[in-house]
Amino acid sequence: MIATEQFLDSKSARSYDQQAWKRGYQSQPNEYEYWIEDIEGEIPPALNGTLFRNGPGLLDVHGQPLHHPFDGDGMICAIAFDQGRAYFRNRFVRTEGYLKEQEAQKMLYRGVFGTQKPGGWLANAFDIDIKNIANTNVIYWGGKLLALWEAAEPYRLDPKTLDTIGKETLDGILAPGEAFGAHPWIDPSCNQDGGAPCLVNFAIKPGFSTKITIYELDTARKLKRGQCHTVPGFAFIHDFVITPNYCIFFQNPVTYNPVPFLLGLKGAGQCVDFKPNAPTRILVIPRHGNKPMQVLEAEAGFIFHHANAFEQGDQICVDSICYESLTQVDSEIDYRNVDFDAIAPGQLFRFTLNLADSTVQRQLLSARSCEFPCVHPDHVGRPYRYVYMGVTHHPTGNAPLQAIAKFDVTTGEEQVWSAAPQGFVSEPIFVPHPDAKREDEGWVLTLVYDSSHHRSDVVILDSRDLSQGAIARLHLKHHIPYGLHGSWTSTVF
Repeated sequence: MIATEQFLDSKSARSYDQQAWKRGYQSQPNEYEYWIEDIEGEIPPALNGTLFRNGPGLLDVHGQPLHHPFDGDGMICAIAFDQGRAYFRNRFVRTEGYLKEQEAQKMLYRGVFGTQKPGGWLANAFDIDIKNIANTNVIYWGGKLLALWEAAEPYRLDPKTLDTIGKETLDGILAPGEAFGAHPWIDPSCNQDGGAPCLVNFAIKPGFSTKITIYELDTARKLKRGQCHTVPGFAFIHDFVITPNYCIFFQNPVTYNPVPFLLGLKGAGQCVDFKPNAPTRILVIPRHGNKPMQVLEAEAGFIFHHANAFEQGDQICVDSICYESLTQVDSEIDYRNVDFDAIAPGQLFRFTLNLADSTVQRQLLSARSCEFPCVHPDHVGRPYRYVYMGVTHHPTGNAPLQAIAKFDVTTGEEQVWSAAPQGFVSEPIFVPHPDAKREDEGWVLTLVYDSSHHRSDVVILDSRDLSQGAIARLHLKHHIPYGLHGSWTSTVF
């Protein structure tokens, strides 16, 4: 899987073949359960727990291709590690829409990101019945496994079998149909709860003004704190960050015109327009007490994902993957034919928010194209040193993610493990060693699509030194389409 030294030293050759990359977007309609026996290297015996992953498992509905992968039905993968062995299982989330389309053997729903039902605009006009695809994240919290999609309520799954139990209202916290975001954060030591961990998440209801609801749940899934805020304008917010005292949201400078969507001409996501001359609005919301929300402004940019945030006196540092703009979803272009060279890359920036004078400073931390950042779970919302990200093989330009980087935000040093030219990586997940003494002591887990064998590998890296290569590569019997997010639990299922 690791490229040759000659290839790794090349700075001019393209690191990937577009046709090979595209094969990772083939549907995986099958569900599997098996012990993983084809392993290069050795699984660390101290690595015990379960890696859950979520993402679109179907890129077509009975032969009708999706216009965007984010419209695909959610498929959960679980890789359980137990005393040096690993067990794989995958299951589709049996949402109402998934079951109806499987029974009808045809596409019944439009997609948010541009997928239209067959029949042209007449078949799609005024149809706003969007199915809950439960395809973005999966988290085990308070004894429940939840598949998350930010536009609707979660679906609960059996963590042992991945069978779908049904829609989840979190013991009545959510009203039927009410959203629960796909990017929860776990505060490792909540100062309002005597140092106990709590899950912090949000729901967003955009419109001409946008309602943001924040939830804080304890380990028994009880609502400890909740609050609502309304901000002017349409808000496209996929992720947020927390510190011990604040929730911070970046309101990207976009507008939304629903008319083409209502008329059946475009998907909802295609009706979002980036405004390069408008500022990014940063919403700083106190988690405790009755202090008012503070709004700061920064130069235009677009952020899907944040790495972390921490407080320094009257300042908050927020490290985020920032793009120059939001790439428009083109109704005429197949997403698999994307021209990477024409798209500006996402890069790691630090935003320093000065709450005393309401100013923002922006600093480029890493120019390498990157996405899907993660940090040590005990450092969420706290000062930290290391962030792990999916990155491009080459340090400049844009391309598919083919490597995993460890970036030191203190020194600027970077380590990179690359799967190029045949491999394409997913979001890294950092797992601390149970006896860790250092922040970076543990493992990085990622799914890698191996285009040369049309299969996926579970790759285990030593998080202290990525340059030594993979500790183990667990070869699956099949491929997993490119996914979105996942999580780790120390419970072995």
